[in-house]
Amino acid sequence: MFRRPRPQPSPASQSAEQTAAVELASPALAGTLSVYQEPEAGKLLAELLSRPTPEGLLESALSQLAARVGGDVKGYGVLRRGQDRVVAVLLYPRRLVGLSLSGPWTAARPRLITNGSSDLYAMNDEMLHPQFDEAGMNQVSASLVLPLADKGRNLGALVLDRVGSGFTQEQQDSAQKLSSTVGMLLGLMDSREEARATARTVAAAVAEISESLDFDSVGHAEAVAQVALQLGRTLGLAERELDEVWFAATLHDVGKLHGEENHALVSANVLHGVGSLSQAQLAIRHHHERWDGQGTPDKLSGEDIPLYARILAVANTYVRTGDLEVLRGQAGKALDPRLVGLLERGVH
Repeated sequence: MFRRPRPQPSPASQSAEQTAAVELASPALAGTLSVYQEPEAGKLLAELLSRPTPEGLLESALSQLAARVGGDVKGYGVLRRGQDRVVAVLLYPRRLVGLSLSGPWTAARPRLITNGSSDLYAMNDEMLHPQFDEAGMNQVSASLVLPLADKGRNLGALVLDRVGSGFTQEQQDSAQKLSSTVGMLLGLMDSREEARATARTVAAAVAEISESLDFDSVGHAEAVAQVALQLGRTLGLAERELDEVWFAATLHDVGKLHGEENHALVSANVLHGVGSLSQAQLAIRHHHERWDGQGTPDKLSGEDIPLYARILAVANTYVRTGDLEVLRGQAGKALDPRLVGLLERGVH
């Protein structure tokens, strides 16, 4: 078996960690959550963040909203990124996902629409109307439009549709309270993605500077990252884990700016104190360990070597030599034999 670098947290610990992280990142969001009882707030966060992507967040939010308002309700979620696009549905056909739509969500305030979906039909091309009809949107009698906003930015909307009855004031208030939380979480996700993109740009630039000292090394880090990600995906690593693999591969040789000796330790220190990349730091530190225990810096052996470090070692050797025969010769000696086998099968 391939040993994960750390166990996955339990749902309870995930909830506590998510609550603490949100409180640190957004005092406004912590204030919004304070209207819930503490156990309910933790549960709400855990459920909303069970799929921590904008699309997953909106799908979770639709399910939460349906449970709160009760009755026969359908819905969809829209993200406003250049175009307004449907990214999540509740009890509507999945084929609506991906549609670029105009709709009654441009205003930054919630709206109760009592003339059904007439606004949606009027604001979109007639070519889309058959899809609306097939989805049953022509039967809708009332829509509750809940804009998703954060710090003055209109990020999208959640739309709940009902056939027959409408939405009571109590249901509207409950839905608006939840949508405020979702809007702030969505804003945090956007900020995190922007920060992640900036961090990747900086990391790649640092690697390029290091490689510029040696013409033969230009492009090495990028190539190692691609092979390492291929191995990581074959192993079924999650996106968060693949992110750490990418940073480890991109930065594994930047310590050579200070010379070849102990460059792995110097490279690892670049990530000192970056808690979200602690496993990437370990991978860099240990990528010159050997499967047989004769490597550096700590003479770790076998699966005592962190998984990401073993992935990095195999990718690094393959990119440096470009020779599968060399890789096979190092399997069980310097390199994890199972990872070598996986890469070999992936290359052929």
